[in-house]
Amino acid sequence: MSKVKYRGRFAPSPTGDLHIGSLIAAVGSYLIAKSQQGEWWLRIEDIDPPREISGATDHILRTLDAFGFEWENLSFQHARQDIYQHALETLHQHGLVYPCICSRKTLAENHPVQRVYPGLCRHRTGPIAGPVAWRVRCPDRELQLQDGLQGNLQYHLAKDIGDFIVKRADGLFSYQLAVAVDDAAQGMTDVVRGADLLDSTPRQIHIQQLLNLTPPRYLHLPVIVNSMGQKLSKQTHAPPLDANQPIPQLWSALHLLGQNPPTELQSGALASIWDWAFNHWNPALLPQQRYISLDESRI
Repeated sequence: MSKVKYRGRFAPSPTGDLHIGSLIAAVGSYLIAKSQQGEWWLRIEDIDPPREISGATDHILRTLDAFGFEWENLSFQHARQDIYQHALETLHQHGLVYPCICSRKTLAENHPVQRVYPGLCRHRTGPIAGPVAWRVRCPDRELQLQDGLQGNLQYHLAKDIGDFIVKRADGLFSYQLAVAVDDAAQGMTDVVRGADLLDSTPRQIHIQQLLNLTPPRYLHLPVIVNSMGQKLSKQTHAPPLDANQPIPQLWSALHLLGQNPPTELQSGALASIWDWAFNHWNPALLPQQRYISLDESRI
């Protein structure tokens, strides 16, 4: 794969419709990539069939197209299972993962105050019957993350993260493993996404380091929350984007990203608002807080 100066991506999961929170991440990652004369890839993270909604992928693609996004590459995680299995086998060969029989119910009942996995299966020996999950070992060391917006962050892998699952007992690969492998395999130089995924970042960096992969640069944008302080999602009944009215929603996304778009753009053409965004994008104006309350009247 040829090297590029900048390659970013937007990676929605087909668990529901895109909403204004999704649009913030898409617009932010898109404009940062374009401001660097870089590539913007689209990856559908469809590795959790029980949570996915029929037709959601097509609806996501149609919505992004209606909003004027253009991507250089489109991929689907469900087609990359062999790559994830190879990564897991590599970790296993080097003793970096171990099988775990602990269920969420067991952990909740017996270790209700533990923030991280207590390592019950870490030193288990002998044969194990039945399905198992696979956990990656997190050593007793610090991991530093220099985030492009949130600044310098530190995590203690053992105390803050704990041994985490990379393949579930139902046979599905974890989000953490799939994303870590894909970002490296697809040559992502930069990952721009919501601050709700900050806790996933040290996990993904740890996996990449164990596999001798180079982590990308990270920038975590503010997450949009409702009046109750809840992240917008299907579970919190976030209104879906209206593909028939992209301009006011795109204007709102630019406003929430601190870019101060002129009011008159709301009554212009889609091409005009994108042209303004490309020419006036200023990362120095991005809000540095992790959460922004949404003014529902703007969408």
